[in-house]
Amino acid sequence: MLEGLSERLGKVFKTLRGRGKLSEKDVREAMREVKVALIEADVNLKIAKQFTSDVAECAVGSKVFDSLTPAQQVIDIVNRELIKLIGGYSDDDVPSDSDKIDFGRLDLSGKPPAVIMLCGLQGSGKTTHAAKLAKWLKNSDHRVLLAACDVHRPAAIEQLRIVGASAGAFVYDEQNLSQGGQSGTGDPVAIAVNGIKIARDKGYDVVILDTAGRLHIDETLMGELVRIRDAVTPSEILLVVGSMPGQDAVNVASAFNEKLPLTGAILTKLDGDTRGGAAVSLRSATGIKIKFAGVGEKLSDLEPFRPVSMANRILGMGDVLSLIDKVHQAADENENERLMQKLAVNKLDFNDLLKQYEQIEKMGNLRSIVEMLPGVSGKIKDDQLDERAIPRSRAIICSMTKAERVRPSLIDAKRKRRIAAGSGTEVMHVNQLLKQLDTMQQMVKQFGVGKKGMGGVKGGIRAMQGMQSMQQHSKKAKHKRGK
Repeated sequence: MLEGLSERLGKVFKTLRGRGKLSEKDVREAMREVKVALIEADVNLKIAKQFTSDVAECAVGSKVFDSLTPAQQVIDIVNRELIKLIGGYSDDDVPSDSDKIDFGRLDLSGKPPAVIMLCGLQGSGKTTHAAKLAKWLKNSDHRVLLAACDVHRPAAIEQLRIVGASAGAFVYDEQNLSQGGQSGTGDPVAIAVNGIKIARDKGYDVVILDTAGRLHIDETLMGELVRIRDAVTPSEILLVVGSMPGQDAVNVASAFNEKLPLTGAILTKLDGDTRGGAAVSLRSATGIKIKFAGVGEKLSDLEPFRPVSMANRILGMGDVLSLIDKVHQAADENENERLMQKLAVNKLDFNDLLKQYEQIEKMGNLRSIVEMLPGVSGKIKDDQLDERAIPRSRAIICSMTKAERVRPSLIDAKRKRRIAAGSGTEVMHVNQLLKQLDTMQQMVKQFGVGKKGMGGVKGGIRAMQGMQSMQQHSKKAKHKRGK
């Protein structure tokens, strides 16, 4: 979503770096370009003007012109001001030392069950993100009940049943006669109240209300939401904001906040092609804190929203904290311990490599991981990444016999042809995978046998590096065949 804005800002900063010493005129010209980039990204016009004015004043008053690296100091000022604009610094920007990542995004205090009410326009992704939020909470050892309060949109209840089951959450709707609810009322308020009663009786500690939306804000919608709020007094009222221009997002958030009011927002479709104006405008214009961001279609694609990480991604600096989250979520401690034992005797095999690929795939697609790496974000084009590399390697390993996986030395020319045919690949790819395993063995020797930190996802990242090497070899081979 932020690719266009990142690319435009990158060009502005490249021009600054190329000038060496800067004058006040240079800074103000650069800020005009930054303002244009923000406006093109659908950022609210007033916010864009105020932001660039603040940066220019701060840069002029910080003596950057006498610095050895004035362009870097200007970029640092832009970064700090952008963080303040998006939401400011917080404790959430510091990685947690615990194994379970829980940044205290939600107020779940008080007598259980805690009630989280989702609201927003139709098409913003409320139902899907109700399930995503349920899965995120379930990963933090909460028992979650989803209440289907959208009785207006066709198939809304059925959709919640499906995604709720995938998230491992119980879904309550007016047809749950066996659970003791009053069925057939068609009243979202009654569904919310009964759902909370059942959650209390069955030991669920969190209830998420999936409410109805409209194509536009009207009194009927707002009246229904207010009645639900008054009946259940939720601890969190979250606005789900989809892909829309920044000014539209501000108007929608302001209208909902005036009636309810809101305790936060979930920004959806960050993986889409919208321009990112909502992410930059929402907090500054309305004061509403963005608490989560939807970054993909999978139920696991929900991240705590961190202003520092978002600013870094906009400026092409990567997002290490979100990458740490993904590593924690993908890590299998038992598997890592087993791998450490094998590393101690330097006996890696293709079964180990297969486990590494599985952990990498849990972290998301290759593009999303690469975009989080500092110094890499925005610099690698789609044609430089082969998303098929890991699935192809998995297919090769799965085409091997059990003996071949454990003893790669058994794989001769005849076996290579059989494995390539069985996996739908070429002998070249089999050779590259064999070379990759050998490279990993050499790394173990180089960095120390059994050295802490070589296992788990970090080992998987080594495998990713091997994948990149494999892609380069494959491109060279294709180039030679083309000649």
